[in-house]
Amino acid sequence: MERPTDVLLQFEAAMIPEQRLLETDTWVTKGEHFARIPAQDSIGDRVWIRAEGRYDVNYNATVAVGRMPADVAGLERLHPHELPGEAVQYLFDSRYCPADRFQQFVEAEFGSLEGGARIAAIEEWIAGSFSYVPGSSTPNTTALDSFIERRGICRDYAHVMVMLARASGIPARFVSCFAPDVTPQDFHAVAEVFLTDPTTPGGGAWFLVDATRMARADEIVKIGVGRDAADVSFMTSFGPATFIEKTVSVERDSNRPAADRHPGE
Repeated sequence: MERPTDVLLQFEAAMIPEQRLLETDTWVTKGEHFARIPAQDSIGDRVWIRAEGRYDVNYNATVAVGRMPADVAGLERLHPHELPGEAVQYLFDSRYCPADRFQQFVEAEFGSLEGGARIAAIEEWIAGSFSYVPGSSTPNTTALDSFIERRGICRDYAHVMVMLARASGIPARFVSCFAPDVTPQDFHAVAEVFLTDPTTPGGGAWFLVDATRMARADEIVKIGVGRDAADVSFMTSFGPATFIEKTVSVERDSNRPAADRHPGE
């Protein structure tokens, strides 16, 4: 930053029931200001910094994921009037996901399917129709752009998945995360949809869906969630800033004895 600048960061694994933070270490350059604030839906933290000059961030964590995989295709949809308040906002259009424009498309393409079966079909359609091409999109690329071009990166796959789920009347949100098999290794993005919870009669829950098929739900480490990438960017600068470089490395922990590990760790 050439002059004192406010920057909002979100890069740490979230402390939530489905994943335990066993070890964490965050190191940042000393600046004018550093403060944590709750992120969207109280999943994870955002970090406000104010600094000038070069600013470095280093983060390490060991996380045990306790999330069990679910057969999304076998789950039912909750009708809009049955949704809890937390899920309602994820039915609407957002900056990168113009869902209303795709209602006719999802009915024509997936109209014979409902609920989780439709979500599974949408995921399969995206995986089969799109090409994963690093560098093919920009921070301004919307799900509409990606739909037309049929290519993108994880961010774009997640946006299209979110958009088509919402067009189907199913709440969907954008999830930033870490995962071990992402290629090339980087921050990752997936979608999360709200469907019936088989463990709670009449209730619903969020279920992860990765149309890139690079990440398993029981290995994904959530950083944060939002309506789309605008809500959960790892860096948002409120002034001129030059992003120099980043390196992300995610590995399964093979050093801990199996008896000490939980599913997905």
